[in-house]
Amino acid sequence: MLIRLLLLETTGCHLCEQALAIVNQCWLEDHDLFIENIDIAEFPEWQAQYATRIPVLYHPETETDLGWPFDPADVKAFIEALRHD
Repeated sequence: MLIRLLLLETTGCHLCEQALAIVNQCWLEDHDLFIENIDIAEFPEWQAQYATRIPVLYHPETETDLGWPFDPADVKAFIEALRHD
């Protein structure tokens, strides 16, 4: 089952770079993921909700998210929970 996640981030954010590395590691281990990077600076609706929380992994279908800080185990648990919903 393909899981689509958004990585909400912005340019020049060192925490976002760390989150991207973690997400990419998880993607390499699980090819049933589709991860789209979203620069919230381009979307006022995302800025209002997530500007102080980025980086955030967001699942648009369930409108659930995983906020920073997270590690690979947290990301894998988030994905597994989505698979069982």
